[in-house]
Amino acid sequence: MTPTTLSVVVPVRDGERFIADALTSLGRNARRDFEFIVVDDGSVDATPDIIADFARDLPGLTVLRNPAPVGLADARNTGLSAASGRYVTFMDGDDWLAPGYLAGLVAAIDGLGCDFVRVDHVQVEGRKRVVHRAPLSRRGVVLDPRGAILPAGMRTMVDYPYAWAGVYRRSLRDLLHFPGSLHTAEDRPWIWRLHREAATFAVVSLAGVFYRRLVSGSLTQVGDERQLHFFDAFELVLKDLEPEFLPKAARNFCALLAHHLELAGRFTPALRARFEERGAQMVRGLPAELVADAVSRMAVEREAALRALVPDIPPSPHVRIRRDREDS
Repeated sequence: MTPTTLSVVVPVRDGERFIADALTSLGRNARRDFEFIVVDDGSVDATPDIIADFARDLPGLTVLRNPAPVGLADARNTGLSAASGRYVTFMDGDDWLAPGYLAGLVAAIDGLGCDFVRVDHVQVEGRKRVVHRAPLSRRGVVLDPRGAILPAGMRTMVDYPYAWAGVYRRSLRDLLHFPGSLHTAEDRPWIWRLHREAATFAVVSLAGVFYRRLVSGSLTQVGDERQLHFFDAFELVLKDLEPEFLPKAARNFCALLAHHLELAGRFTPALRARFEERGAQMVRGLPAELVADAVSRMAVEREAALRALVPDIPPSPHVRIRRDREDS
């Protein structure tokens, strides 16, 4: 029997619109040493029937089904527990892969010999295609993952949390598991822990994941109580965090909080009040000077939104410098 080189974990829930595209793209990547683990997370639409149609002809396909939905994090964990490959990667059920992409992932991590490899991706909105590059300019070089967390003032690898944009040694074990208590933002504590605790990684210029953005029904578009898990996710990021990384985490949190506030119109008034209360509480729990610095570097609208949420955010000398320059 051929040993399994790569396991691909595909969680899906009510994905009848796109799961055929996802599975077709897996078929165009199939190899005898690849396995595809589809986790149907309690779908109530035609998703199970579509998957069953593919199961007859797609080599290496295993289908697991949760009778009731458990959420993306635990669905991925279910797939991880069933994986047997030397390496593992992820794909969401509404995305698709370019032909030959999975072989490229395996060649990259085989050649570099590191714990995990991160890649670029293609963002899809209707007919529009835009390549999004992983935020590290050094490519094809094995590096220390901790060294890719900072600097605080720049976009770094912890700002690129997409689990499906990479390939990972399954021997990382618990580092690859997601916090199952979260139904959104589960990738934030995941990427932080991976970069803090893994030994080696690299980034390569490979863009074979086609990521559908703004899909109706996805958690990025839904304004229910699951959005409060954003705060739980960052509590996990901040838990036992080394002081050297706290400025980055504070800036990361404040930027994402401001983004959520811009989208707060999707919340009911009651949920918005709960979201704002939790947000203000967490901002006040961070070092005031780090919050002041983070807020002062934002666009004017986002700065105003956070200062309206937490009026006692102190001014920062950076504000004065920045505005003096803007006025000159």
